[in-house]
Amino acid sequence: MLLRLNNIYAGYDGSDVLKGISIDVEQGTTTCIVGPNGAGKSTVLRVLSGLLKPRMGEVIFDNRSLVGLSPRQILALGIVQVPQIHSLFASMSVRQNVRLGAYMLHDSALIERRLHEVEELFPVVKTRAHDKAGNLSGGQQRLVEFARCLMLDPRVILLDEPSMGLDPKTFKQVIETIKVMQQNGRTILLVEQNARTGLSISTTGVVLESGQVRLVGSHTDVLNNPEIGRLYLGGTLSKFKAPEAGRQKAPFMAPTEEK
Repeated sequence: MLLRLNNIYAGYDGSDVLKGISIDVEQGTTTCIVGPNGAGKSTVLRVLSGLLKPRMGEVIFDNRSLVGLSPRQILALGIVQVPQIHSLFASMSVRQNVRLGAYMLHDSALIERRLHEVEELFPVVKTRAHDKAGNLSGGQQRLVEFARCLMLDPRVILLDEPSMGLDPKTFKQVIETIKVMQQNGRTILLVEQNARTGLSISTTGVVLESGQVRLVGSHTDVLNNPEIGRLYLGGTLSKFKAPEAGRQKAPFMAPTEEK
């Protein structure tokens, strides 16, 4: 297990958004977190990146606790986040933005090698290298953000709704790019507004509701669960019933009881 959140309570202004969640992420897998607005999906990523300190619980990465570490220290360990809102510097060139991803590196030869690698993976980095980032389309900016995060050769990539605001064609391109990162063995924790698409490209699905983990299973298990439809229609999973004794156990169960 590469990354583990155990019984995390965290929130803002003294109020918990996350209420005792536990999530495991295995190396080389893609885990997709879905749930209605306000469920705490993005808050999970803020805890992992060090932008939000949990009130209780532990975050373990490669057998090391992340609680109390600064965002810079967590970044240095290999956990990189691509935020929901575009984060490029509009007045800087595409290449300058990508190079910023390697600001913690001091080996110029390594930086050049990484730059060449991301140019091969993301042609827009090479073809628009000297253009101002602000002149790119939303989808192109997202691809440049992916390229920038790979400059550190991260062990875990946190993606916060990468398809938000994209047209269908660009959305498909972004999803295909995520698949390429998967093929390269990246470990990805993904929050995606398009639940069906996000789950379909993932290894594991996690459903959050009201700051608690309600369902965990393979992407197929979660996609095929009838409760998911009710959840997104404003219903609740509180009536979800575990299998009766003697019946075949479901592939996933709610890990916490509702208090």
